[in-house]
Amino acid sequence: MKTIELDMYQATAVAALVLLLGRILVAKISILRRYCIPAPVVGGFLYAIVHTIVRGMGILEISCDMTLKNVFMVAFFCSVGFTASFRMLKKGGVQTVVFLALSAVMVILQNVLGAGLASVFGLDPRLGLATGSIPMVGGHGTAGSFGPLLEELGVANASVVAIASATYGLVAGCVIGGPIATAKIRKYKLSAVAEAATKTETVETDETGAIDSARILDGLLYLIVAIGAGTIVSMFLGKFMTFPFYIGAMLVGAIIRNIMDVQNKEIPMEEISTLGGASLSVFLGLAMIDMKLWQLAELAVPMVVMLLAQTVLMFFYANFVVFNVLGKSYDAAVMTSGFCGFGMGATPNAMANMQAITGVYGPAPTAFMVVPLVGSLFIDFVNATILTGFISFLG
Repeated sequence: MKTIELDMYQATAVAALVLLLGRILVAKISILRRYCIPAPVVGGFLYAIVHTIVRGMGILEISCDMTLKNVFMVAFFCSVGFTASFRMLKKGGVQTVVFLALSAVMVILQNVLGAGLASVFGLDPRLGLATGSIPMVGGHGTAGSFGPLLEELGVANASVVAIASATYGLVAGCVIGGPIATAKIRKYKLSAVAEAATKTETVETDETGAIDSARILDGLLYLIVAIGAGTIVSMFLGKFMTFPFYIGAMLVGAIIRNIMDVQNKEIPMEEISTLGGASLSVFLGLAMIDMKLWQLAELAVPMVVMLLAQTVLMFFYANFVVFNVLGKSYDAAVMTSGFCGFGMGATPNAMANMQAITGVYGPAPTAFMVVPLVGSLFIDFVNATILTGFISFLG
């Protein structure tokens, strides 16, 4: 079988084409717009299916250099850090705590379900954690770190199961998030009017419709400086605990934002957010073309059952618990879509879900403050702590 190896530039070009394909399909297929399925997921999933078919026929396999995927991910999270203003945090403080508590409960439920089903199938219950919060809430990063840890403890195939499950969750979290939020918005006739009024507090620039190249450059420079300084912060934090590599850039972005707020100095937030959103789209395009669906096909039946069970759990928990506890508001609906994204894959999926919803129904500033804070920072501490407890208990 012939193998084509794409370097990081070629891989990014393919991701861009996949993103454009997704946008075209979303524009032409009403059901995709109706349920707010993100364009990178649509195009990327189609690419992954075709890739799986041609590989399965022994015709061609495509290998991509994913170096720039991390670059775009860090750029996006750095832009999220700039939105973490203490002034806004005060307004969403209670929601942040509630959302984190809901997430912690979800972590426990995912691991109980995974370990329980593994035991039913006669497998090591710790292998069930590799379909639980390790890949679901933790994503590929946590899968890549906890998978080898489980194997060191004697759990065979934990790494491949965790990575494959994270790949599955990447798609499933996006697919179910939009429909749940859309259904709630329509059922309860929710509106973004009230939230739109508060959005002006976080956008500190006049929207004239004209492109200001100087402000775009300023926004890019803010991101570059924060990302560079963030690498030092990440190295320091890494001495105490394993953190996602983008945490440093996000924290530095938040520090710069709040220092500027205290000094009443303006930051080109609209430009920073735009650059971050573009980075998110390209990152998701790269993540999707890197999916290897044949890994899911090669999983044993018990693994497939456990993954489907995790999807059902997330659907019912998000639909009947998360939305109701968060207050049945428009922001609650948007946060519910985000909950599905990071609860089954990664925080960028959460942001993509929420961007897809708000792109149709209007802004949700509280959601865009709470979900990144919990999904990108707090939940990593909670997930690692709970996982350590489960591993010790099941060992």
